[in-house]
Amino acid sequence: MFIVGHVLQGLCTSLLLIAAVPPLAIGFGLARIRSTAVIMNVCIFGAVALGPTIGGIQASAHAWRPLFWVIAAISLTALALAVLTFEDAPPADRDAPRAPFVLGLAAAGCVAAFYGASQLLTHRFVDVQTLLPLAGGLALIIILIVNQYRSKRPLLTIRSMLTSTVPVAGIVVALTAAAASVTATDLTATALAPHYTPLHLGLLFLPELGGALLTAGMLGLVLKRRELHYLPLVGMAFLAAGIGVFRISVPSTQALTLVGSGLTGIGLGAAVAPALFVAGFSLAAASLQRVFAIVELLRAVAAFMVAPVFAHFAVTVGGSPSAGIGIVLWIGLGIAIAGAVAAVLLYVLGGARAQTPNLERFMDGEGPAWYSPPLLAALRNRPRHRMFTEEPVRT
Repeated sequence: MFIVGHVLQGLCTSLLLIAAVPPLAIGFGLARIRSTAVIMNVCIFGAVALGPTIGGIQASAHAWRPLFWVIAAISLTALALAVLTFEDAPPADRDAPRAPFVLGLAAAGCVAAFYGASQLLTHRFVDVQTLLPLAGGLALIIILIVNQYRSKRPLLTIRSMLTSTVPVAGIVVALTAAAASVTATDLTATALAPHYTPLHLGLLFLPELGGALLTAGMLGLVLKRRELHYLPLVGMAFLAAGIGVFRISVPSTQALTLVGSGLTGIGLGAAVAPALFVAGFSLAAASLQRVFAIVELLRAVAAFMVAPVFAHFAVTVGGSPSAGIGIVLWIGLGIAIAGAVAAVLLYVLGGARAQTPNLERFMDGEGPAWYSPPLLAALRNRPRHRMFTEEPVRT
């Protein structure tokens, strides 16, 4: 029952995020797009940031069932609101492809990869029960991406995303931010767990919520401005700073944990959601749902497969749990910095620049909100060396 509940929880959460976010983002029109983006950011990343505190309250009360009943009540309330405000709409494209093979690849790849990651609790990384499903699941995800890239009628818009500079940069930021932040917060909480009660530990991570609320407001301020391109880089800088604060002392002190969790909350909120908007605005509004589907698939693999692997390394390397956690935090810091540097390099090598989004054109379905040059366009179109371009001297 526990496994079935977790599978249904993960399945329905992902379906809700992919199915609800695109129509929510564009369904209220251009006049309310700022408030829509702020509310979305608070509901997604604010709820995630509040999770440790709520979990700490329930754990300290030694009663998990009330939490589940509260979640069930919230779900039923949301269902009632959805039914009462439902607006039926005709299908956008009755000839859209149905791809059971693609869905099977995605499901099998995620199940295998996450199963392999879960086996790290009781097995070594090189054991067959761990390494085989991990490698097999990752291989299936890669096969899925290649299949959709080469397909004439793809279910996922892989080709248009992975051949354009700005969407690739946005995906890189979202993936690296998710992997680095989940690893850092999980390992820091693990190191602190023996020293504090669950409620005390949950309150130490409460500044993450403040960071998420702050960045939600920042997203609303820059959503219609060219500074939207810079916000994910600011978020990666704060995320790297937060991981660096966690790394100062392992296990972290109360003061360092409060500061690090606040910086991490700002970093995660300013990196992932703005990066998703940057990637989504680079394509037509009709492709927004497929963009979120691709990003959510890759983000889930990055967060829920990489974090358990790093947690396993933390307890098996370094000679002690504290030393191992310190090493993995360095790796997480490197991932955050590498993600920011990679995004900047992609912009430079692609010849992309920060642009003010044309949201009227995007919301009307007439095209992307800005121009995204082909991937590595500046590198491929650079002038040849002078010795090959000058006319030979006649004698």
